[in-house]
Amino acid sequence: MSASQDEEMRKLERATPKSKAIYEKAKVDVPFGVHSTYRYSDPYPVYFTRSKGTRLWDVDGNEYTDYNMGFGVLAAGHSHPLVVRAIREQAARGTDFGFEWEQTPKYARMICDRFGVDQVRLSNTGGEATMYATRFARSFTGRSKIVKFEGCYHGGNETLLVSVKPSKAKEGDPRFPNAVPSTLGIPESSYRNTLVAPFNDLEAVEEIVRKNADDVAGMILEPIPMNMGFVLPKPGFLEGLRSLADQYGFVLIFDEIKTCGKFYGGIRDYVNVQPDLITLGKAIGGGVPISAVAGKRKIMETIVPGVVSHAGTFNSNPLCVAAGIATLSKVLTKPAMNRAARFSRTLAKGYQDVIDDEGLRAHMSQAGLSGAIAFSSKPVTDWRSFQACDTGKWFAYCFAMMNRGIIPAGPSPDEQWTVSVVHTKDDIEEHLEAFKEVVGYVKKYDKTAEIVEAI
Repeated sequence: MSASQDEEMRKLERATPKSKAIYEKAKVDVPFGVHSTYRYSDPYPVYFTRSKGTRLWDVDGNEYTDYNMGFGVLAAGHSHPLVVRAIREQAARGTDFGFEWEQTPKYARMICDRFGVDQVRLSNTGGEATMYATRFARSFTGRSKIVKFEGCYHGGNETLLVSVKPSKAKEGDPRFPNAVPSTLGIPESSYRNTLVAPFNDLEAVEEIVRKNADDVAGMILEPIPMNMGFVLPKPGFLEGLRSLADQYGFVLIFDEIKTCGKFYGGIRDYVNVQPDLITLGKAIGGGVPISAVAGKRKIMETIVPGVVSHAGTFNSNPLCVAAGIATLSKVLTKPAMNRAARFSRTLAKGYQDVIDDEGLRAHMSQAGLSGAIAFSSKPVTDWRSFQACDTGKWFAYCFAMMNRGIIPAGPSPDEQWTVSVVHTKDDIEEHLEAFKEVVGYVKKYDKTAEIVEAI
């Protein structure tokens, strides 16, 4: 640990004694004191008590301007009054019927119109949605293999929890990566039919597909990977995947659990490529657990009772659907999202100006409502280049920003910021002023010798 990182960490510890006390109690009953592994961080998780708009308050009373925004869930902001009202009113009418709710078709039509799809099925989490999407691809094509991309995360289902963050010792050839399970407890049989490809290398992807042409049922990817920073696709890459899907007859799946909340109409607002299926989640509910699989009618209509299963007690839960209707119709409007995107661009430009002025070894990437800083000598284009980033510098930056009242992004180097529709110009200026102060601390941190600068 660097002296600067240590200084900022100690300062954060002095400001959060109640979080430390809660953690000591919580970890007795809960492994690592958290209910999602990604919420744990050293020296202990910070525990929060309330939120409103762009603000979070921890149990010690510290106030933060939030740019994590629930890992992108809260593009509408914390506790948006229109979303809260919709939930409150529906809760008084019923929280679950065990049957379909009369307003759910309205929400389905909103999704179809907004994201340019024919039909949709609702679930609860992103992991459920990606699991069903790959099932639908396999049932539709009658094939078994799924291509996924190294560094992309698609939830906890065992087909796809492969090569998310593989170590250098296990990852294999950069153009033809090994399939590396991301956790103990996944038998080889669960990922035997998962093929791993490198992001942004179209020639390698084509060779992998060609060698398995008769067996590839589908290909799933984050069109902008957001679990290795914020990785923009190279020009022509997504278009090339569309051509491969057409040529080899497999189902192209865009995992838009995150990108559906970064652009008004999803990734198609960024690049003109239409997949066969998309998965949606996070932002479309305004802060409640809801997700969807949507896509072409010829695929979706194969979901037939007794033939292809899609089920769940809480699917299309009326509380979540009510929140979703309010979110899409009244909060995440096109003008509001365009405004947030302009603020996101301003934030990225401000970061880049500081980087240039200070001679900081770092790179910015940004699109839509999100962006990220990578402490590296080269831009991040895939998982292998992300591994060259200086994570020590990132944590020094994160601790220092939190000590100045800014949660700058998700709580780890592989996350990004989300500018919500309720962030203001003053919020952005405050963020940039904090970064100007922090950059001096970050520059003190010397990269450890084992990190290689060039891939």
